[in-house]
Amino acid sequence: DTIVFDKTGTLTYGKVEIAKIHNYSTYSEKELLTKVASIENKSSHPIAKVFKKYSEENNLVLENVLNFQNIEGIGITAEIENKKIYLGNNKLLAKLKSANKEIIMLTGDNLIYATTIAQTLGIKNIIANVLPQEKHKKIKDLKEEGKKVMMIGDGINDAPSLALADIGVSFTNATDIAVNTADVVLLNDNLSKILTLLNISKKTIKNIKQNLFWAFCYNIIMIQVAMGLFKGFHVRINPMLASMFMMLSSLTVIFNALSLKRFKEK
Repeated sequence: DTIVFDKTGTLTYGKVEIAKIHNYSTYSEKELLTKVASIENKSSHPIAKVFKKYSEENNLVLENVLNFQNIEGIGITAEIENKKIYLGNNKLLAKLKSANKEIIMLTGDNLIYATTIAQTLGIKNIIANVLPQEKHKKIKDLKEEGKKVMMIGDGINDAPSLALADIGVSFTNATDIAVNTADVVLLNDNLSKILTLLNISKKTIKNIKQNLFWAFCYNIIMIQVAMGLFKGFHVRINPMLASMFMMLSSLTVIFNALSLKRFKEK
């Protein structure tokens, strides 16, 4: 019910940069980035500096921007050529919020900078100014409050917290000690996979319960029939046939478990 994210290296790369551009608009990539850079040029947010730098390095001619506004925790909006444009985060963590999980950012950074990053990502709960050796204590405190805690981190300092959490999650490109300590290792740094992890975990638990039901159902009923306990009701079965049913119970469990291969990401 509680998911704790280390900030540096997990929610951030330690520096802000344009990693990849996905253009789904009718604009060319240059036109799109010109409009983005023009609006970001009006902002004092740390992310805005990246677009300012990009516009300078690529000789983009900035457009006239009107009615610039900041939308707290979401992004910014402005008008260019009488068109209203919104720039903001994709509310990545809203996948987890809709699953009724409490989201916490845990960082050694000062509260002011941590708040800026948290607002950008839509995170309300911040634990800042935490020394590396104190991180695991914060996880311990959350557990003592009765919370079931998932910790997500990638650094050496995160390893004790990953070990202490109910579920520790790291990435393949994390430090070796973090990878070895974590319960789950994501194959890339796409944090949306955490929701996939939660969903497939629920499916797995449901699958286990179904398998237990079918296994016990076959055994409880067919063993008694094979022993002749129901012969007074004229219900009998050859022990060889009963053993075939036992085999079928195993096959039922196997095929039900294989159904997890059909799991689709939402």
